[in-house]
Amino acid sequence: MNDPLSAANAAGLPSELPDEPTTPPRSQWRDIWRQFRNHHGAMIALVLFVSILLFVLIGPLLWTIEPTYVDIRARNQGFSWAHPLGTDQLGRDMLARLMAGGRVSLAVGLTAMSIALTLGSLIGILSGYFRGLDAPLMRLTELFLALPLLPLLLLMVTLFREPLGKALGPAGGIFLLIVSAIGVTSWMQTARIVRGEVLGLKEREFMLAAKSIGTPIHRMVLRHVLPNVLSPIMVAATLGIATAIITESALSFLGLGFPPDFPTWGRLLYDAVDQMQQFPWRVVLPGLCISLTVLSVNYIGDGLRDAMDPRIRGR
Repeated sequence: MNDPLSAANAAGLPSELPDEPTTPPRSQWRDIWRQFRNHHGAMIALVLFVSILLFVLIGPLLWTIEPTYVDIRARNQGFSWAHPLGTDQLGRDMLARLMAGGRVSLAVGLTAMSIALTLGSLIGILSGYFRGLDAPLMRLTELFLALPLLPLLLLMVTLFREPLGKALGPAGGIFLLIVSAIGVTSWMQTARIVRGEVLGLKEREFMLAAKSIGTPIHRMVLRHVLPNVLSPIMVAATLGIATAIITESALSFLGLGFPPDFPTWGRLLYDAVDQMQQFPWRVVLPGLCISLTVLSVNYIGDGLRDAMDPRIRGR
């Protein structure tokens, strides 16, 4: 008689009870996104970075002028309807060259970051997990940290530019050389961060429990170590993109980057520096693109670092 369904039937009410309100289950990535949205600077930076990506990826579909098309009659023009950002000393459209240069610069940044992140994460995990490898790998890391990176990059580009250019072509050879040189000389900070995280994880209860039941080493690394060091790796990735873009721009500005018919933002700066007094916007435009990209990536990295900190995320 005390059954609520029987009482509802006796009173002539519907026998089905209303569904209880449900809330979506919480997850780690949902909490990270919620915390990231609260970081106003990171959200503005994310919108800016997505806008830059759309500019360099979708823009050429709308603005179909070839960035390498030379029109001597239109050289050194200012802003106009035909050329909204003017032309350079050979009559090439600056808007088209900014889009093409952005694609190359971002490709260099992403590829070099991937190489540095892979090397740094691998060395950091090996050094932190295997005691016998810790000392030699950390001495190797300190050796690379002690090297003057810019002279080393200049030496690598000077030595290998010609043979790689003959094997892969001028553009392909210099692209492979630059991303490899930047990646090989930029992994050290990631390795030290990952090593510190792994050293702390080794003493956690779940790691000791997994080891006590005979879990294989590769499963320990893939199932327990790697997911727990993912957050510092992602933060290092965002900062690595900015570092790679700046480094490529510095090499191009010194004349050791891509060839003149293969524009990057750094190459555009190098080409415009001789006429900076007469046409200052040729320097301002690529410099502004580099600055906004690096600034937005750095702010995104700051937002990810705060969002992935469990002490902040738990508030």
